[in-house]
Amino acid sequence: MASGVKVTDEVIAVFNDMKVRKAQANEDEKRKRKKAILFCLSKDLKNIVLDEGKEILLGDIGNTVMDPYQDFVKMLPPDDCRYALYDATYETKETKKEDLVFIFWAPDSAPLKSKMIYASSKDAIKRKFEGIKHEWQVNGLEDLKERRTLAEKLGGSSVVTLEGSPI
Repeated sequence: MASGVKVTDEVIAVFNDMKVRKAQANEDEKRKRKKAILFCLSKDLKNIVLDEGKEILLGDIGNTVMDPYQDFVKMLPPDDCRYALYDATYETKETKKEDLVFIFWAPDSAPLKSKMIYASSKDAIKRKFEGIKHEWQVNGLEDLKERRTLAEKLGGSSVVTLEGSPI
């Protein structure tokens, strides 16, 4: 069931920036790259927009952010839904990888109306996010707090590190 919610151009631009890794990016451009970002519904429930201030930049890591995965988990509101993009850096037994993960955060404590609107609007944002290999619906912090859970989504038992930390 579609909700008629629209995805703003700003959200699409952020996705495209995260998806395309510029090989020639200078240090300043790399620092401004988004590691994680949250999206929410606008107040009038008609658009999917950036959740203001809810992002982690690569330049934050090592300065204000020590563990990007844990900081990302802390950004999620405990009692409302969100969509998120997380740029996961991980290693398998064979190689280093980076993949975008689309996350639908719908905690059990969120109001039923919010869960219904976000669930029915999920296809609108997913259609705009072409090329996403990994999708994860999360219904509570217990599903997220262990980085092993994300590692399993990315590559099962072949993943040996996530964000530089062993699994």
